[in-house]
Amino acid sequence: MSNNVKKTGPFDVKSVESLVALMTEHDLSEIYLRDGNQHLRLRRGAAAPSVVVPAAVPVAAPLLTAGQSVGTPASDAKPAAAAAKKNLIEIKSETVGTFYAQAKPGEPPYVKVGDRVTPNKVVGQVEVMKTYNEIQANCTGVIVEILVENSKYVEFGEVLFRVDPS
Repeated sequence: MSNNVKKTGPFDVKSVESLVALMTEHDLSEIYLRDGNQHLRLRRGAAAPSVVVPAAVPVAAPLLTAGQSVGTPASDAKPAAAAAKKNLIEIKSETVGTFYAQAKPGEPPYVKVGDRVTPNKVVGQVEVMKTYNEIQANCTGVIVEILVENSKYVEFGEVLFRVDPS
């Protein structure tokens, strides 16, 4: 028997690619395989939310600039901007992979700042092992921020867009 023969099994790249395609096709969120001592678990979609309660942190007094007194706010623009950001909806990556802002090179992007989106509007796609997963807005509003560049790697849960629902 030749040593050049390559053994294929449930954990080779082709098999994993096929499993990922099946997960997408059948809308499966998890697959778990075991072959002897080898284990493979594939998951997709949103993870269960976890609640983290931070320890009590002492609050420091705000720094004052020259000419400010204790009762004078540092800037009215900053609190207004922070308040506006609180009302924005975040569109996050549902998987790790390479983010694409357009269907094919040379085509216009799915969305740009100022575009109105609806829940089923495709705003981008993330490629994982040659499988392209469309990212839908899942909200209604106007794109106000695009936080990721085309062809860049993204993490699960990374914020890709911010949408103003008003």
